[in-house]
Amino acid sequence: MKNLLSVSFFFVFALAASAQEVIRQKSCANQSITLQVDSLKKVFEANGFMVLKEASMTMESEYEMPVLVPMTQGAWYHIVFIGDPGSKLHEVRMYDYDEKQVYYKKLYGYSQGNIISYGYQPKFSEWHMIKPVQVNKSKKDCCGYILLLKKVKGNTDMSTAR
Repeated sequence: MKNLLSVSFFFVFALAASAQEVIRQKSCANQSITLQVDSLKKVFEANGFMVLKEASMTMESEYEMPVLVPMTQGAWYHIVFIGDPGSKLHEVRMYDYDEKQVYYKKLYGYSQGNIISYGYQPKFSEWHMIKPVQVNKSKKDCCGYILLLKKVKGNTDMSTAR
């Protein structure tokens, strides 16, 4: 009986330990997305923005990929999400620290493209969560790319950077 209890305890402990695996973000490479990123970075840098953060990311179709970013009150930011060109839907939601949705956009890939780009000026210095998602019926894992840019020069007219 004691051996059975020991084996049961070990089995439960092993299950609990394996349930706490760390999920790590994996980067990806897509030549089409890379060309779009390079082009957009040149346009934004010419309009007084600098890249704060950027990352390629492997995304599972139909699942959000949360991205946390710190933002400073009053600064002008531009957020760009580039999804897999073969995906039929691209969507981005952004939330402030209080989990209030501050931005939402949905594009239907084949007719509206694969780039969601928007300007944002936070009211408070706090963390924001960006949640991109894409739907691709032909593959489970899709490539996505996110850029966080910040205005560094005097002009704060966001219309020239779109």
